[in-house]
Amino acid sequence: MASDPIKVLVVDDEPNIRDLLSTSLKFNGFSVYAVGNGNDAVVAAEKGHPDIILLDVMLPDMSGFAVTKKLRSMSIDVPVLFLTARDETADKVTGLTVGGDDYLTKPFSLDEVIARIQAILRRTQKADVEQSVLEVGEIIMNEDAHEVFVNGEMVDFSPTEYKLLRFLMSNANRVLTKAQILDHVWEYDFGGEMGIVESYVSYLRKKLDPLTKEPVIVTKRGVGYMYKTPKKEK
Repeated sequence: MASDPIKVLVVDDEPNIRDLLSTSLKFNGFSVYAVGNGNDAVVAAEKGHPDIILLDVMLPDMSGFAVTKKLRSMSIDVPVLFLTARDETADKVTGLTVGGDDYLTKPFSLDEVIARIQAILRRTQKADVEQSVLEVGEIIMNEDAHEVFVNGEMVDFSPTEYKLLRFLMSNANRVLTKAQILDHVWEYDFGGEMGIVESYVSYLRKKLDPLTKEPVIVTKRGVGYMYKTPKKEK
């Protein structure tokens, strides 16, 4: 029996882009639903349960960033691929900070859109077949419930933050290079933008450090980062 097609929600206020993406994605076997503003996007995401959202940043009623923050506040953790005409680093970091998973600048090729969708879904769906509970030091990650507890307190993470934390925890006390992290967490050539790793490590530290006895993510200058487990008390 064939599996159900991947459901993609396309959100863009330009009809020609909506039509182009919808036609191309359907031709490649995706199930597509398209809307033209942020409010409709929130409703469609809540009711339609898409597997991924292609979300334009510049919408007529609210920004794509605001849409993503709204979805995350509603505990809707569907992966988000931002589409934008702007290529400002600040915009890119903002998009990823609010809970987005990737960022694609217009004009883009349809092949690249599909490649990004597949990469995002590969990394977000891998958890389904991996161990359900990962406990390292002061942090417990429950894959089934998609929850993280730090010394008993639940902490919310965006999908990409979650993926990064899991990779670090799975390689506890081992130094990981920025290139390794990019390859595992983003799973495609990020154009050599190693700064995105630094940004995400910073986001994790802001959430983790106030709750742990000592920082668990250690910088190894000139090499990369390591998740360090606390020494056992004698």
